[in-house]
Amino acid sequence: MSELVKVLVVDDEAPMRKLIEIYLKKNGYSVMTMDSGLDAIQELKKNHYDIVILDVMMPEMNGFEACKLIRDFSKVPIIMLTARDQTLDKVKGLTIGADDYVTKPFEEIELLARIEAILRRSNAEAKDDDADVLTYKDVRLDLGSHQVFYNDAEIELTPKEFQLLQTFLTNVGKVLSREKLLEIVWGYDFYGDLRTVDSHVKNLREKLRSNGIQVDELIKTVWGVGYKLV
Repeated sequence: MSELVKVLVVDDEAPMRKLIEIYLKKNGYSVMTMDSGLDAIQELKKNHYDIVILDVMMPEMNGFEACKLIRDFSKVPIIMLTARDQTLDKVKGLTIGADDYVTKPFEEIELLARIEAILRRSNAEAKDDDADVLTYKDVRLDLGSHQVFYNDAEIELTPKEFQLLQTFLTNVGKVLSREKLLEIVWGYDFYGDLRTVDSHVKNLREKLRSNGIQVDELIKTVWGVGYKLV
């Protein structure tokens, strides 16, 4: 691996933590171990991990509670670990956001196979998410969530402003006439005039400018025709 996959192992039993750590490290994983769900939550808020192995039966905060709280702020893949081979426990874990379930005792080969399967799914989903994101000069437009970011700071846009920016980002370097923009963003049956486009472009420019973007060097007016993203 060019970069080690980071695994957070959370189990209150020291021998089990050590066993999992040995299994993973000898197979090329980077491992951090913790004995508390509360500590694991704080760790995940501060540092990135590729996968979490989370024991169910822990004092202070059990794995179900920890998993639910992790899901409030992170999509990190989670494998629940338990000594109880009960269907209801498995269903509960999966329902609150766990990705898989491993019952103790387990073989090294089984744990590794489940980790690898989850990482393959996670990587495939990440690629799908990337396909839903447009980026240009530190501007990032998320088509799935309809959010726009500049240097990771969100810019609040109206739906039409978002569509305008999306149209520019998918047509970099092309001159887009006012008529074309009206057709793409407002539709064929919109009974407005071309000044609608101008006013929305003006508002879009002002919002981008107020967030530190050199918008005059980004969205150019092509006089007598329309606009171009450069």
